[in-house]
Amino acid sequence: MTNQRVLMTAVGSYLPANVVTNETLSSFVDTDDAWIRRRTGIAQRHLVAEGETTADLAYNAAAKALANVGLTGGDIDLIIIATTTPDNTFPSTATKLQHMIEAKNAIAFDVQAVCAGFVYALDIADAMLQSGRGRRALVVGAESFSKLLDWEDRTTCVLFGDGAGAVVLELADDAGDWGIRSSVLHSDGAYRDILFVDGGPSSNASVGHVRMEGKEVFRHAVEKLASVMDEALSAASMEARDIDWLVPHQANVRIIDAMQKKMGLPSDRVVRTVEQHANTSAASIPLALSAAVDDGRIKNGDVLAMEAIGGGLAWGAALVKFGRPS
Repeated sequence: MTNQRVLMTAVGSYLPANVVTNETLSSFVDTDDAWIRRRTGIAQRHLVAEGETTADLAYNAAAKALANVGLTGGDIDLIIIATTTPDNTFPSTATKLQHMIEAKNAIAFDVQAVCAGFVYALDIADAMLQSGRGRRALVVGAESFSKLLDWEDRTTCVLFGDGAGAVVLELADDAGDWGIRSSVLHSDGAYRDILFVDGGPSSNASVGHVRMEGKEVFRHAVEKLASVMDEALSAASMEARDIDWLVPHQANVRIIDAMQKKMGLPSDRVVRTVEQHANTSAASIPLALSAAVDDGRIKNGDVLAMEAIGGGLAWGAALVKFGRPS
């Protein structure tokens, strides 16, 4: 009997060219660099250009991921895009990406779990490949989150940025302990009002803006991320000391630091990109992962812990042994 596992074999990312620093932001928002850094750890963010769409971001990230593993769109059986900022109400942004990369035989759809979207999409792709719905998948986190911001609300507009990250997943036989080791998902709609967008097709036919109760979100994030990570470790029969890298959702440096302390990891084993990227919602984990793979920190065979929480509330964690056996 073969030991099938879904491997994470390649990553790719894309950030819009437009970089907006805290200093630039303070020229049109009532804020300053010290205030933002002290509360969030953010120094800058990338924002989409006029006419640049979420599908464009996804395409650039996906194309890099495919190139990094020597595949083309025709090799892909499944495309899942995690996004809260689709190009259109319908069709899905994933079907646009499918056409752009010429993945003619791929199943394609979007997943909406806000900042937890990438972890949700990873879990769904793992289950679908394991169930026989294909051998290779593209999972993409892509966001034009700046389109949801109220630029007069300094408590939210300073927090977010745009970008995309993608991973290639491949079903493998006799893979040992490589690939996705565990994933755990949760949601609780009782807390929807602490982080939401005040618009939508069926409520008021508008896009709306992000609204957030920051202190409440922070409290739930620290508590729920610690708990779900314990669940993911238990499901994989692992302990925190088995983790090579924590690749967390990049929302707030204080939440990241709390998770590092909870897991007992040294600072140099935690990937932090929030300073350069801000919170890119569903794109933040694959963007951080790609940055650490590109600069050589994360290597083939490293064990990664990924976790995120977002509006819903929705949260989850996943453990992956990155790459493929030699």
